[in-house]
Amino acid sequence: MYIKDKDIEEYFIRQEPFYVSTGDEINVFTRAWENRLPVLLKGPTGCGKTRFVEYMAWRLARPLVTVACHDDLTAADLVGRYQIKGGDTVWVDGPLTRAVRSGALCYLDEIVEARKDTTVVIHPLSDDRRILPVEKLGKIVEAAPEFMLIISYNPGYQSVMKDLKPSTRQRFVSLEFSYPEEDLEKKIVSKEAGVSDDTAAALVKVGRMTRNLKEKGLVEGASTRLLIHAGKLAASGISPADACRYAITGTLSDDKEMEAAISEMVAAVF
Repeated sequence: MYIKDKDIEEYFIRQEPFYVSTGDEINVFTRAWENRLPVLLKGPTGCGKTRFVEYMAWRLARPLVTVACHDDLTAADLVGRYQIKGGDTVWVDGPLTRAVRSGALCYLDEIVEARKDTTVVIHPLSDDRRILPVEKLGKIVEAAPEFMLIISYNPGYQSVMKDLKPSTRQRFVSLEFSYPEEDLEKKIVSKEAGVSDDTAAALVKVGRMTRNLKEKGLVEGASTRLLIHAGKLAASGISPADACRYAITGTLSDDKEMEAAISEMVAAVF
């Protein structure tokens, strides 16, 4: 017995997400979609990769199925499995199969965090075959023409053991993301957080100062996302300095010396 999955209509993005292009990424992504090519997004945490995918799904008027990959994510979680429903054993599509059948964009966020068997599953979808073998059903699902596979990862954060294999990387068109240029980042923080231009500029200055600590013991500096979080706290009535303490300082590190160094930066700016 087979049960149809939930209506794919719920995966459409109805309102335009706020996104400001930093290069030719919109055009390249569009051409990749037109040519049925999969896309790999590389870049640090919180630099706008997910927002870009949401924007492109809206722009292309395609549903978006997003999967946040993690250590326990298996191939069965992506493809589907048999479940007991009302006394019957029924097959339920996983998110990847749902996207393949319906011609959605499927975004596997931080793909290297998933178990290795998930990589095997996406290989036949990311070459000219564009098929998804569903072993438990004994079937091969051909991808709808509009289907697109998108994966992302943070190459600066992952260990060698969690890096993407060349056999996987070479199947994808690659788009590299970084934090926006200073003026653009100010505009993004101001718009997204609802703060004044002056407050946004100060937050961006703090963020850029923390990024300089990456080579001095800090794993990662403040992302644009963290700056927006701090801005939203400030916009709601918390002082900008305290907003930075709650959204940036304590989030970036548990090391007291590093926290003190970041606090000094915040004090110097605010």
